[in-house]
Amino acid sequence: MDGLPIPLEPRALGPTTLRAFPLSYGCWRFAGTSVSEAREKVEAALAVGIDLFDHADVYGEDGAAEDLFGRVLAESPGLRRRMLLATKGGIVRGVPYDASPLHLAAACEASLKRLRTDVIDLYQIHRPDLLTHPQHLAAALERLRHDGKIREVGVSNFTRSQFEALQHYLPFPIAAHQPEFSPCCLAPLHDGVLDQCMERNVTPLAWSPLARGRLGLSLEAARREPDGGLLAGLIEKLDLLAEREEVSRAAVVLAWILAHPSRPIPILGTQRLDRIRDSADAFKVHLSRRDWYAVLESAQGERLP
Repeated sequence: MDGLPIPLEPRALGPTTLRAFPLSYGCWRFAGTSVSEAREKVEAALAVGIDLFDHADVYGEDGAAEDLFGRVLAESPGLRRRMLLATKGGIVRGVPYDASPLHLAAACEASLKRLRTDVIDLYQIHRPDLLTHPQHLAAALERLRHDGKIREVGVSNFTRSQFEALQHYLPFPIAAHQPEFSPCCLAPLHDGVLDQCMERNVTPLAWSPLARGRLGLSLEAARREPDGGLLAGLIEKLDLLAEREEVSRAAVVLAWILAHPSRPIPILGTQRLDRIRDSADAFKVHLSRRDWYAVLESAQGERLP
């Protein structure tokens, strides 16, 4: 069988010196627990090998996710040396977007304070602000980098052209591009984002790889969804592969994403310790080209020509 290799080695974050494990941990739902419970999740991820932790200043009320993570680091400062910290700025509740230089400077300072760290390894623009000229955005990011507050820059939910406009004005390469990507969200395969990542040697960070939990539904629950027939068919295909490979359905989905030649890093959002630990089963999965395209066909609900 023509197998698709999924190497366990660290993946470069674009053309930079940063290297990360091929899976990352997303802190969208991280807030709302005790520091000890939060530390258990961080330590479980690190034990698997996960070393990139992805935040945003709007995760939780008033930066609660960053603040809780920072309290974990304050109690266990040795953890910081074992990880890469990523966060995002540019969303303002009710506005909704502000990536102006003044706002980004303040947002980055606030994230540094909440995370109890001196530098953010990867600072990302959360969503494109259509009212900020890319030249001004680039100048703000260059200043943050020059001042040692951030190491590298990424974008999230940008189109191909928005990426290019920002890159045009930056004197250093963008390291990461964060699109939603899963068998339920195939847009990056067709809108040029993953092609651009390969062309530019930029690392895709795939958010919501399990489609916001939809790929964890039972068949019965899937059939009750608005696109129930399509979703159930996809889940049936994933379950056949999971049974063959003796892993969970989630492991097959992660393997499917990891196998793409743009070398994506899926961002896990689970809050369960067992699922964090089991995520490494993705590297046990052996997918052929036929398997990969069969999942794609099931996701699209039609045969490829």
